[in-house]
Amino acid sequence: MSPSNPKVGFVSLGCPKALVDSERILTQLKVEGYDIVPRYDDADVVVVNTCGFIDSAVAESLDAIGEALAENGKVIVTGCLGKRPEQIRGAYPGVLAISGPQDYQSVMQAVHEAAPPQHDPFLDLVPDYGLKLTPRHYAYLKISEGCNHRCSFCIIPSMRGDLVSRPVDEVLREAERLVKGGVKELLVVSQDTSAYGVDLQYAEREWHGKSHATRMKALCEGLAELDVWVRLHYVYPYPHVDEIIPLMAEGKLLPYLDIPFQHASPRVLRLMKRPGAVDKTLERIQRWRDICPEITLRSTFIVGFPGETEAEFEELLDFLDQAQLDRVGAFAYSPVEGAAANALPDAVPEAIKQERLERFMARQAEISGAKLADKVGTVQRCLVDLIDGELAIARSMADAPEIDGMVQIQNGFEARLKPGEFVDVTIMGSDEYDLYGEVEED
Repeated sequence: MSPSNPKVGFVSLGCPKALVDSERILTQLKVEGYDIVPRYDDADVVVVNTCGFIDSAVAESLDAIGEALAENGKVIVTGCLGKRPEQIRGAYPGVLAISGPQDYQSVMQAVHEAAPPQHDPFLDLVPDYGLKLTPRHYAYLKISEGCNHRCSFCIIPSMRGDLVSRPVDEVLREAERLVKGGVKELLVVSQDTSAYGVDLQYAEREWHGKSHATRMKALCEGLAELDVWVRLHYVYPYPHVDEIIPLMAEGKLLPYLDIPFQHASPRVLRLMKRPGAVDKTLERIQRWRDICPEITLRSTFIVGFPGETEAEFEELLDFLDQAQLDRVGAFAYSPVEGAAANALPDAVPEAIKQERLERFMARQAEISGAKLADKVGTVQRCLVDLIDGELAIARSMADAPEIDGMVQIQNGFEARLKPGEFVDVTIMGSDEYDLYGEVEED
């Protein structure tokens, strides 16, 4: 780090899509000769990339802005909460600049004003794949911005706009650069991965001498050529999702789908403005498992949505029993400023929300625990994330980083395993969320 270079502190909050925004800003900062520093008192200016999706995220973002102001004094705010500048200015009038998500130009302009760049192209080198905030062996690959849906509980379209897809050749070139830089797993993210390309009318683009449509299946076929793990997130349950299941059965994609079903009561789903054909959903899940028995299904749900009755919550529990999903996350409904659901009648009392959430997670823990117990005695292909004392912490094909479980390899240190290494693990035990095993030592 050169003592003459201006220095930027960076705080990144929110979802993987926001993390990709942070990576792009950090890459541009580095290209322009800025040093990225980990301490407030070493920085000439601090950038805070915020989240504004739910109340707890807003509170966390405001706390981070306040801490940065107290510790450094020169703060630039960007990200989803930046779409509500009056809320930020009301709490912290001293911030230097505020911009919304994906507004990289405004962030860079504000940084230039606070700490003018001193770029030396012979010294300030950035890897071809840019700077990443994830470990070297996996990376998030963002394929689009925004969303065309208007779910009543969500304000993402008001923050990030309608769907804007990246051309397929651009995405595939980025993926190829990441793989050449050492990435072993690509995690495909967007607000709605299934809708990829619809705004571009699925335009054809050329990559490696072959035409690819800007469409989810064609993108997956291209990514499969890179010979790394490819994991799909935020897949809206459109019928054409069925087309990619054979690719999973053939080993071209990880047999893993992250589909946010949100609820199982047709009436509640209509209030959410989500697809409501639950019987067809169960049929499709069974069809996917018939085609690809190894498939892992992850989903998220909301309990205590306005108007949800006890009977409708029981429908949700019944759905869990029938669907037998592998990985599930849930949260109690929380009003979000600007969301249409705030105007719905019959709000569920907070105590009942929390009681239903506990029952929901207890039911899913039984399902998850039974599914993991069935894996004891099998051999699972795993990717090592880190070494922790005697253990190696790894993930199987069924585990996305930070949101799913893990595989603890008991003899990881003895076996001299390293992060980013693929290993076959014999599973010796399990609990509700994680697996435990060993590798054969040479």
